[in-house]
Amino acid sequence: MEKLGLNQIREAFQSFYESKGHYKRKSFSLIPEKDKSLLLINSGMAPLKPYFAGIETPPSKRMTTCQKCLRTGDIDNVGLTSRHGTFFEMLGSFSFGDYFKEESITWGWEFMTDVLDLPLERLWVSVYEEDEEAYHIWKDKIGFPEERIVRLGKDDNFWEIGTGPCGPCSEIYFDRGEEYGCGKEDCKPGCECDRYIEFWNHVFTQFSKDEEGNYSDLAHPNIDTGMGLERLATIMQGVDSIFDIDTIRYVLDGVVQKAGVKYQQGKVPSDVSIRIVTDHLRSVTFMIADGIIPSNEGRGYVLRRLLRRAARHGKLLGIQGSFLAELCTRVIEISGKAYPELEEKRTYIKKVIKIEEDKFSSTIDQGTSIIEEYISEMKASGETVLDGEKVFKLHDTYGFPLELTQEILKEQGCGADVEGFNSHMQHQKELARAARKSKEDAGWEEAVDFAFEGDTVFTGYEHTVDTGIVKAMFWDKKPLSCLKEGEVCRVGLDKTPFYAESGGQACDIGRIYNDKFIGEVQEVVKFQGVFAHKVKALKGELQPEDEVNCLIYAPRRNNTARNHTATHLLHKALKEVLGDHVQQAGSSVTSDSLRFDFNHFEAMTPDEVKHVEEIVNDKIGQFLDVTTKEMGIKDAAKEGAVGLFGEKYGDVVRVVSISDYSKELCGGTHVSNTGQIGAFKILSESGVAAGVRRIEAITGSALLTKLNEAEQTVSSAAELLKTNSSGLLNKVSSLTDEVKALKKELEEFKKNAIGNAMDKMFEEAKEINGVTLITRAFKDYTIGDLRALSDDIKAQHKNVAMVFAAQNGEKVTFLVSLTEDLLDKGYHAGKMIKQIAAAAGGGGGGKADMAQAGAKDPSKIKDAFAAAEALF
Repeated sequence: MEKLGLNQIREAFQSFYESKGHYKRKSFSLIPEKDKSLLLINSGMAPLKPYFAGIETPPSKRMTTCQKCLRTGDIDNVGLTSRHGTFFEMLGSFSFGDYFKEESITWGWEFMTDVLDLPLERLWVSVYEEDEEAYHIWKDKIGFPEERIVRLGKDDNFWEIGTGPCGPCSEIYFDRGEEYGCGKEDCKPGCECDRYIEFWNHVFTQFSKDEEGNYSDLAHPNIDTGMGLERLATIMQGVDSIFDIDTIRYVLDGVVQKAGVKYQQGKVPSDVSIRIVTDHLRSVTFMIADGIIPSNEGRGYVLRRLLRRAARHGKLLGIQGSFLAELCTRVIEISGKAYPELEEKRTYIKKVIKIEEDKFSSTIDQGTSIIEEYISEMKASGETVLDGEKVFKLHDTYGFPLELTQEILKEQGCGADVEGFNSHMQHQKELARAARKSKEDAGWEEAVDFAFEGDTVFTGYEHTVDTGIVKAMFWDKKPLSCLKEGEVCRVGLDKTPFYAESGGQACDIGRIYNDKFIGEVQEVVKFQGVFAHKVKALKGELQPEDEVNCLIYAPRRNNTARNHTATHLLHKALKEVLGDHVQQAGSSVTSDSLRFDFNHFEAMTPDEVKHVEEIVNDKIGQFLDVTTKEMGIKDAAKEGAVGLFGEKYGDVVRVVSISDYSKELCGGTHVSNTGQIGAFKILSESGVAAGVRRIEAITGSALLTKLNEAEQTVSSAAELLKTNSSGLLNKVSSLTDEVKALKKELEEFKKNAIGNAMDKMFEEAKEINGVTLITRAFKDYTIGDLRALSDDIKAQHKNVAMVFAAQNGEKVTFLVSLTEDLLDKGYHAGKMIKQIAAAAGGGGGGKADMAQAGAKDPSKIKDAFAAAEALF
């Protein structure tokens, strides 16, 4: 057989099945589109479930794909063996109720023998023990040797996951030779040894399993075949490991070259790290290309875990500084032709990796030092499990994913207290949740059973004035029969133009009234399909079944509509400027302003913010029509509407279109033309969570208010600085120069003062067991000043230990700094400072030569110095 490259095999497979009438579909994204059960696509058939289940109509009854897949279950084994990997490609051929077993097996045989020219004597097949049809197709139709057809049981040759479609399968094996076997006479497929490698599985989905475990025949049986491309490449190229096939070896060679080491196919410890970096580089490159960004949850956490694991193993190989962004280009170069999104997003992929790697590199050394210290302490005390609080600290302070900490501990024969870690993590989440709740309005908490037939009909899309009939009245969870002047209650109407708070948009306010009653509508919320209006009675009385006129406060509605339509323009503009990975992560739309949260991996630059603002204002200036249309959710998806499909919408959705520029699923209120927004101004861009940014902005007349405030600020500042508005900039510039000059003078003064005090410090130093110990407290000096002082001393002296305290008000910061020769004697600044700071009610840590810690009690500085003396 010819030694085909992986890219050649992929092309040969798909071209072959195209010749058999199969629709060649490009790989689906690694992000599942409509499957909440999956975090990431992990098989060739996973994205095709809707077709197999009959929920959606496939583009063709015959299809072939090469699907990007990622499996997280083997992450811990990657590197330890030469077989395991996280990212892989799955070749597949599929039939949705078209052909069945005979065609699947026959075409599979034709591809293996006529296209790949695999040696027939090395091939074996297995069938489900009860599948006589498949057995006879192989034996009688294909003429496959009967002695190389193996019947296996349900565990090996029957595919099913829970209930639903399932069926027997037939697997094809390649015999690697006796040297890989166990030596048993009956060694054959199904044996646990490494001789027979399964590379192609033909699944015959012909049954449906119900909740009771009963099987029934499917009216239209399906075919689902899957073949690991990397595994087939190892066979075709005559190598033992996926890390030796051409495409992966190209990436691996880049890692080896960067590290300046040799790869010896698993014969030395460094090979583990080489394989980890190689595999994870492939995974993260493809994940980022599909729009996944690092975060602390879900698939973003998987990405972060892989990136940080690869970064650590790069350091173990001796690679200095960031390197993953550089090496990911090898993945792009070798796979970019088959997956154009890699080339299209080359710059973006490198940028995301670089940011995440730099973020981790700032703490990895310190975190590694801390965990090594923990391990030493555990071994000294005979313990083998790291306390959950410490595991959490490594995660929370140094960015170590739990699994990375576990891996490092495992290398030293230790484990982690996962239950304790989870407890601390949960506690942190509860504190954050409580903090958020304390800042937010208590909202709708007046749950009560009340009689109300049907739902409130919302007429506010078309009307700002309407009539409604009172169908329910209640307050403090109790039904009411009458609302009197000065009282407040919730009023449920049969129809209303008042928008209830939802989808991030604030509610309408206004009045309801009739001949005998006037009430102020202060808030509107939805409860069990009812629009519940919080009404304060201003005059008269209100009773159930009364008809009332509803009048919303138009300025508030109009301003809210301006801001809501602006969020749609903003969302689209962010995608244009930052990339398609941008997705809405939350929003708040009120009459005063708008807030828009979105997924992005770094802070926006001033130029990016300016560009987004310009795009939005350009669309406002074009006076684009804003239209709404109700349609089926499938039709909305086909039209490219943006929304969380399948998660929060029903079968019929409302699509808001801004000309041909933006199309989103939305239930809010909007202007009818972008020109009505007036203008758009971004006030701030900030981070709110890992991988989530926030923009706050204003529109319309709010800009005038903001401009007036700015003018007043400028005027007040000018008056304070005794100048006018036009001279303010020059005045500030002059004062800034003056402050810089004064700061410089002060620094020189402090430096001279410290220098003059150096001789006195040595005069007052104590000699303890051959070590010169300097202890000294400084007022109104920064910790940076003291670091500079310690560096000067270390440059001129040996055998010196310095313990400094910088006191600024009630705040104390300790610094412990040791000359290098003391490290050889076993002294460690990071360990020492814990005991020193503890004497003053503080804590901290650091490296062996220098460490710092904060403390709360300045009166205990002398106690801390005494504790320092006891350590020598």
